[in-house]
Amino acid sequence: MSRSYDVTGMSCDHCRVAVETEVGAVPGVTGVAVDLAAGTVRVEGDADDRLVRDAIAEAGYEVA
Repeated sequence: MSRSYDVTGMSCDHCRVAVETEVGAVPGVTGVAVDLAAGTVRVEGDADDRLVRDAIAEAGYEVA
């Protein structure tokens, strides 16, 4: 299963790594792809949506 999130505030490689690290640690996530230009995060796996959103917030960003 794949879901995409619009995330505000990501602009550099540090942002990408922070989001990939936090979201990648969520149980059920099998893959994370950050597109800085589009401001999106694509998540593969069967992780709980709320946990993914919380992980993005923990990295310092907000789901739009």
